Amino acid sequence: MIVGCDPKADSTRLLLGGQRQRTVLDKLREVKPEEVSLDMVMATGFGNIRCVESGGPEPGVGCAGRGVITSIQTLESLGAYNGVNGQKVEYVFYDVLGDVVCGGFAMPIREGYAEEIYIVASGEYMALYAANNISKGIKKFATRGYARLGGIICNSRMVENERELVEEFARRINTQMIHFVPRSKDVQRAEINKQTVVEHNPTSDQATEYRQLAKKIQENDMFTVPTPITQDELEDLMRDYGIID
Repeated sequence: MIVGCDPKADSTRLLLGGQRQRTVLDKLREVKPEEVSLDMVMATGFGNIRCVESGGPEPGVGCAGRGVITSIQTLESLGAYNGVNGQKVEYVFYDVLGDVVCGGFAMPIREGYAEEIYIVASGEYMALYAANNISKGIKKFATRGYARLGGIICNSRMVENERELVEEFARRINTQMIHFVPRSKDVQRAEINKQTVVEHNPTSDQATEYRQLAKKIQENDMFTVPTPITQDELEDLMRDYGIID
């Protein structure tokens, strides 16, 4: 199951053939909470993956992070985590914004729903800046016994010395670069066809990369409390690898 925790509600679109499903908050605005059923907020997509989108408040009104809290509480009350039609839920992925300022977005970690955390980043300065900020949040939660960091997933932007840079960044914050995902036009081709890469071209090199990443996550046993670096240290790291002058 994948739970999209971005107010844009676009985490599950390609799994559903381009369809934008109704979000949990959408349904709660339409009917009373006690009238919501699981089939109203969850759809089944490619690979028998159950798809849910938290959604967000009306523009300019309310806290977007609150949608994450409401969504997870609704799913739990509807028994979504117990499986559907006798089929057990093997994995639950929360696609969360890289925003640790709003506590709502940290809900899957804070409330013990998520056991492992993976940060998707690239070799660009702002991506690593955000990853470092997220690691600060994880460190804070870790003192209370919550989820641990499983690694950095480098989603390549073809930055100079990118693999080496992200590997060194990961080492400095006490984790690993669990996988380097190369940039590929297969991603854009699949998106145009409203499909995931694995569905659109299952024998492609990029599909193989995603399967390798999945295998590494499944077999991963390296979970750490991160040691975020300072902004000055991050800038020095970028200079060392020729990213900024």
